[in-house]
Amino acid sequence: MAADVFAEPCDVLVAGGGNAALCAAIAAARGGARVLLLECAPPEFRGGNSRHTRNLRCMHDAPTEILTDRYPEDEYFDDLVLVSGDTDEQLARMVIRASATAQDWMSAQGVRFQHALKGTLQLSRTNAFFLGGGKALVNAYYRKAQALGVRVAYGAEVRALQMREGRFIAAGVKHDGGTQEISAKAFIAAAGGFESNLRWLREAWGPPAENFLIRGTRYNMGLVLNALIEGGARSIGDPRACHAVAIDARSPRFDGGIVTRLDCVPLGIVVNNAAQRFYDEGEDFWPKRYAIWGKLVAQQPQQIAYAIVDAKAQGKFMPSVFPPIVADSVADLARALELDPGALERTVAAFNAAVRPGTFDSATLDDCATSELVPPKSHWARRIDMPPYWGYPLRPGITFTYLGVRVDERARVVMTDDSPSPNVFAAGEIMAGNILRQGYLGGIGMAIGTTFGRIAGEEAARYVRQ
Repeated sequence: MAADVFAEPCDVLVAGGGNAALCAAIAAARGGARVLLLECAPPEFRGGNSRHTRNLRCMHDAPTEILTDRYPEDEYFDDLVLVSGDTDEQLARMVIRASATAQDWMSAQGVRFQHALKGTLQLSRTNAFFLGGGKALVNAYYRKAQALGVRVAYGAEVRALQMREGRFIAAGVKHDGGTQEISAKAFIAAAGGFESNLRWLREAWGPPAENFLIRGTRYNMGLVLNALIEGGARSIGDPRACHAVAIDARSPRFDGGIVTRLDCVPLGIVVNNAAQRFYDEGEDFWPKRYAIWGKLVAQQPQQIAYAIVDAKAQGKFMPSVFPPIVADSVADLARALELDPGALERTVAAFNAAVRPGTFDSATLDDCATSELVPPKSHWARRIDMPPYWGYPLRPGITFTYLGVRVDERARVVMTDDSPSPNVFAAGEIMAGNILRQGYLGGIGMAIGTTFGRIAGEEAARYVRQ
């Protein structure tokens, strides 16, 4: 079977097996190209980080059965700038505008959406959720791609790229213990970042990387990214910049997924291993702030922290897959978490004394805040005084890295001489650094991958036709 897949002629070669790669493969096939998709994972782990996703951030000007209210372009862009700071405005606005029609295109490929959600995530207005989550989305795309004639090779790892004057010639692919050279008229890089490459992470972060956990696939080793850079592609982004969230420290090293994330942070306090608070837990809505907490924890001693809530918060957040550590007093909770009991009691007492009366509302930026406390808690500040007390250990959970390759508005990879390659395109995490420089906005990764996957596929097919 695999031999037949590699033996047939190929117009467009796609490296990657997640959302961006599949969107590119489908778009290229619809454009009349013969497409071969190389997924380095085995079938049971196909889909990269996309199989751990659950939603897409969408611009919309009126309510739909999937989304409530409205979320206009400028608000979306302002939200992005708030978390990311610098961005390529042209490419960012392309993604935002394309997100308004993405649902229709996705539905046409077999993806199904669930009705608007309400609850602690405050996402019913901004994010469309996939029915069945990311795995259902990935499966739908694979069915559609193969129905369109896209050939898929699993366990196929791109190890090298043959480039000549900025043009793709062939890829060296490791498969079934051997190496094959696969030529194509166009190449689409959609193989993710390098977050699973622990050596590369250590080079960027130093010793702290030893304590990082990888939320997603173990197969994103950055091989295609490295091959592109060595082949003359212009890189963009900081190797230390990444989508990093605070996840349960008891999570596995790889593939813990979304269920390991802790969403209780805005409802309590977070302390380091000296039992000291170090950041405002209520700075803004959680979907706009959850992705800064991985880096914050990474900056703490031994890259460990602890989220603490009392009975008032219980039942008001999506819990981790791991149970909380429970105690009837702050001192007993400290002992269970292996913290200094006296230090944690002093931290909680100082926090409680600083809380000012207000009307608690987790759905708004309420007026429950602290006064004369450093760091402050700007919203949702309530005294931690009602047992039982719950604690969760936290570690940095890396989702994907932002170091990537520069692209233009046609998804063409920009080379070091600042000219775009005529036949090398990129989509998804491998080019997300054009738009994301730091922080993260919930659901925008899927918006980037879907938008640029479609563009890359369409442009590659157009190049082949020409």
